[in-house]
Amino acid sequence: MYPTIPIQPEAADLPAHGLAAPKPRWLKVRAPLSAEYRQLQRLLREKGLHTVCEEATCPNIGECWKHGSATFLILGNICTRTCSFCDVATGKPSPVDAGEAMQVAEAVATLKLRHAVITSVDRDDLPDGGAAHYAATIEAVRAQNPTTTIEVLTPDFQRKPVGCLATVIAARPDIFNHNLETVPRLYRSVRPGARYFTSLRLLQRAKELDARTVTKSGLMVGLGESRDELLQVFDDLREAGVDILTVGQYLRPSSRHLPVARYWSPEEFDDLKYLAQSRGFGAVAAAPLVRSSFFAEEVFEELRRQRQMGG
Repeated sequence: MYPTIPIQPEAADLPAHGLAAPKPRWLKVRAPLSAEYRQLQRLLREKGLHTVCEEATCPNIGECWKHGSATFLILGNICTRTCSFCDVATGKPSPVDAGEAMQVAEAVATLKLRHAVITSVDRDDLPDGGAAHYAATIEAVRAQNPTTTIEVLTPDFQRKPVGCLATVIAARPDIFNHNLETVPRLYRSVRPGARYFTSLRLLQRAKELDARTVTKSGLMVGLGESRDELLQVFDDLREAGVDILTVGQYLRPSSRHLPVARYWSPEEFDDLKYLAQSRGFGAVAAAPLVRSSFFAEEVFEELRRQRQMGG
């Protein structure tokens, strides 16, 4: 029997006697206890690197780190925005570390990663939103790890020069990922610093800039969205040419964050996966604990298989 990571109880889940009701059984995960987890943690500390796995309190950290998979968080660990669902700290970021790109490249080489995922906090304080640093990191990783596929999960570059996205795409990431996160109606409460159609257009432009770039986006459910609203977002993403979709359950990081409106069942996730696949996405991952980078290599390989089969 493995111990499980406790999930923050919601106010709506508290019965009259004040004790938290149990969460659905499918949301229990193994605590991060493996030797591989500890080894990766030491490596990241030695190189002064951050991961979104830790900063965003991802429930899959034990599973991913056990298999030597981590999502590198570049441009520091302080975000310039305050999203109501996210556990990453908000404040004044530190100056960009020029040596970070090489450190990430060395970590990828040490871990012998076949697939590297690179993301960042929002850096609205930078003139290019961090685009040049993304490009430098992609180039450094590829120079040391020529067979490693590279996935980037970028901010929206809102109110930045149009060339920022082009800078990232010109570095030729294998996957360009930007998460819509939720349905348009909920943006004001969930992503107050972002705009739905800005994010959607970013994904569309990435494909326009280089048709070879695989595009990807992710959604959370359980914030109060309806099934029909989700299906409309699926349609919008397909219209924008997005290839890969991930859908997972929102889990409240703390009492300061948005409460969970409801928990979607595994059967409902199966339904969403079927409906997404029927719309023509090349690969879909939909399950309660799916996150944008969870088993990212396997999802990318699924897309490759589909294309080889002509699907």
